[in-house]
Parts: sequence; structure tokens; C-alpha cells
Amino acid sequence: MNVLALITQGDAVTGLVAALLLLMSVASWVVIVWKAWLLRRASGDVARSTAAFWQSAAITDAQQKVAAFDREALVLPLIAATGLQAPGTLASAGDRSQQLTRLLRDALHAVLHRLQYGQVLLATVGSTAPFVGLLGTVWGIYHALVGIAAAGQITIDKVSGPVGEALIMTAAGLAVAIPAVLAYNIFGRHISRIEADLEGFAYDLRELLAVRSDGVDVRSEGPPRASTAPQGGSDVRVATSVGAP
Repeated sequence: MNVLALITQGDAVTGLVAALLLLMSVASWVVIVWKAWLLRRASGDVARSTAAFWQSAAITDAQQKVAAFDREALVLPLIAATGLQAPGTLASAGDRSQQLTRLLRDALHAVLHRLQYGQVLLATVGSTAPFVGLLGTVWGIYHALVGIAAAGQITIDKVSGPVGEALIMTAAGLAVAIPAVLAYNIFGRHISRIEADLEGFAYDLRELLAVRSDGVDVRSEGPPRASTAPQGGSDVRVATSVGAP
């Protein structure tokens, strides 16, 4: 008896277990193929995008350069989030450093949520598929023993055949779970590496765009230019002479 015959000749529970294992296998492999393609692109895109950002002269120029490399939109949301909120709202309360921290944190969480998408499914399939297969095995062995007892003649060949066929469900559960567990662990390592790169970039971006003492916004300016020292120290004398007798 092959696997197809075991499923077709089984009852509703056997068919349900087989259908559930098939659904779990298809779903996990779809996620595995998609995430392998996504993370492969994301690993290179994040490195190229951050390099292009720091080689730009201004934020507006950096956004255009990063858009050419950031195909999965992992770095651009962080740059776009640095725009300040409308004045007069609670979102604009506090100094600029606090606003940037909140905006970049929310944007980073949204990006990381995209990277983590599908990991829960892989973990669920990897942890539950063996037990689903075991359920099918137990149910199959039960029906096999009931059939043997009803036949009234028990021999080793009549026991080994049905029991061996029922164990196929356990093997099927393991075949579904093992690829999901391996993919979950491999993808988790790649996601952690990308997450560390994005968190470091967000921190550096916040430090770059934090409010400066002279009130100049670096989002629209180019590289800093050397300032001209005051002639003769007149400004210093004026500042220090205030209140002099």
C-alpha cells in the first residue's frame, strides 16, 4: 500500500491530517523561497544604501542616491521619517533630538516588522508538524489494530504492514518540520545582521540631524564650510563689555 492508498482508504481524521501537513508544507516552502530572495537582496541593498548616504553632500541628495539602491525600501523610510511633525501637536513636543528618536524608532519598527514577516509561520510549522504527523500515526495504528482484532487472526505480517503504513504520517510530519526549522534559524541570523546595520544607521542619522546650537538644519545644506573668524576680536569685546562699569 502506498501513501496515496493509505490516505484514500483512511477515514476523515487521516485525510484531515494529510491535508493539514500538505498545507503546512506548501505554506512553509512559499515563505522559504520568498524570504531567501528578500534577504539576499536586502543584505546587499542596506550596505550599498548606507554607503551612498554617507557619500552624499546633503539629505535631499542622499535620498535620490539611496532610492537607486534600496529596492526593498529598508533605508528610505528611516530617512523620510526625519521630517519633523507639524507644530502645535504633541508629536512636535520636546526638542529635536527627542522628536527624531521617536520618529526613527517608529520607522525602524515598521521596517523590522517587514523583515520578520513569515518567521512566526516557520516557527509554528517547525514546532507543530511532528505532532500533527504523530497524531496521524496514532490514529492509523489504532484503526490497524481494530481491523486486525476484527479479523480474528493475528500474525506478525498482519501487524507490521498496517503499523508500518501508519508510521508514514510521522515521517511526513518530520519532512515538513525539518526544512521549516532550518530556514527559521538561517533567516533569523541574517535578519539579526540586517537589524544591527539598520539600528546603527538610525542612531547615526539621529546624531547627524539633531538640533545644532546655531539652528541650521543639515537636511538642506551641503558640507559644512569654514567660518570666518571675527576681525580684531570686536565681537568678543562687545560680549564681554556688557555690564562693565
